[in-house]
Amino acid sequence: MIAIFDGHNDALTREDHARLASGRDGGHLDLPRMRAGGMRGGIFALFTPSPGEEEHEGRPFGGPGGFVEPLAEPVAHEVAAADATAAAGRLLALERAGELTVARRIEDVDAALAEGASPVAVLHLEGAEAIDPGLEALPAWHAMGLRSLGPVWSRANAFATGVQFAMPSSPDIGPGLTDAGVALVKACAELGIVVDLSHLNEKGFWDVARLEAGPLVASHSGAHAVAEASRNLTDAQLDAIGESDGLVGIVYATAFVRPDFADDADTPLSVIADHARYVADRIGARHVALGSDFDGATIPAPLGDVAGLPKLLDALRAVGFTEPELEAVAWSNWRRVLAAWWH
Repeated sequence: MIAIFDGHNDALTREDHARLASGRDGGHLDLPRMRAGGMRGGIFALFTPSPGEEEHEGRPFGGPGGFVEPLAEPVAHEVAAADATAAAGRLLALERAGELTVARRIEDVDAALAEGASPVAVLHLEGAEAIDPGLEALPAWHAMGLRSLGPVWSRANAFATGVQFAMPSSPDIGPGLTDAGVALVKACAELGIVVDLSHLNEKGFWDVARLEAGPLVASHSGAHAVAEASRNLTDAQLDAIGESDGLVGIVYATAFVRPDFADDADTPLSVIADHARYVADRIGARHVALGSDFDGATIPAPLGDVAGLPKLLDALRAVGFTEPELEAVAWSNWRRVLAAWWH
C-alpha cells in the first residue's frame, strides 16, 4: 500500500475528538481508519470558529450554480489563544499516550514510514489569531510543536484578510498582508514554520511570494481553471508555486472541486482527479499533493472517509499518474516541502 501524507484535516476540532485513538462513529478521520487507508502522516489543524458559527465540522454551502458568503466575523486573540491551546493539548495528549508522533523535524516524518511505527502529525494553526500581533507567543508555539501556520482563515485578522467563500469568483478579493503579516511570514521562515496560503486572498498570496520565505504551499486548494471558486488557485498562482518548488494539496471538498460548486456528496472521485491532473499538466506532478479537508467539508461519498484513500489513488491512476508520480503525490512531495521550510 502506498503511504499517504495528507495536508489538512480538522479532526481535532470535532466534538468527538476524544475518540480519535479508539475510533469515532462518524466523521472522516481517526487513527484506526488512517491505518486502514494507508495514511501515515498529516497536518492536523487547530481552528477557532467565528462568533455565532457552528463548530467547524463540514459547513453547508449554497446549492449548485454559485453562491457568495460574507467574510466571517473576526475572532479575538484571547479567544483564539485559549481555544487553540486546548486543541493543541489534545494532540500532545495523543503523543504522550504513544498513539502518534508530533513532527518537530523532518526525521519524525521519515520515521513514520517504518514498519509498525506510529503515524506522524504536524501541528497547524488555521488562522493565526492565537498569535499576538507582536509575535511574542510565536516562539512558545514553536516550542510546543507548531510547524505549519495559515495566516488567515476566511476572515480578516491582524495579519491579513482571508478570501471569502464566493463561487464563481476570482480569489482577488480584499487587501494583502499587513505589516504584522509581513513580520509573521519572516518570523515563520526563521523558526521553521510552513506558511500555508490556502485561505489567503490573491493580494496576500503575492505579498508572501515576494518575500521568498520558502516554497509556496497551498495545503487544501484546487485549480481555478477547473472550478472557479474563490478558494482555488489561478494559473498565475500555480505557476508561482511551481517556480518556488512548492506544492498544492488538492482539496476534496465538493463545493470547491465541482465546476457547479454543489455541496453534494454524490460527486465522483474523477472530479478531484481532474484538479490534480490539471495542476500536474500545468506545473508538474512534483508540485501536486493531497490536502483532503477531512472533517471540515463535504467529501465525495465514493471516498467516504480516510479509509477510502486507496480509491482516490485509483482515480489518479485513471487520469494518467504513474506509480512513481503517485508515490510523490501521496508522500514525497509533502516531505520535500516540509524539509525545505523546517531547515
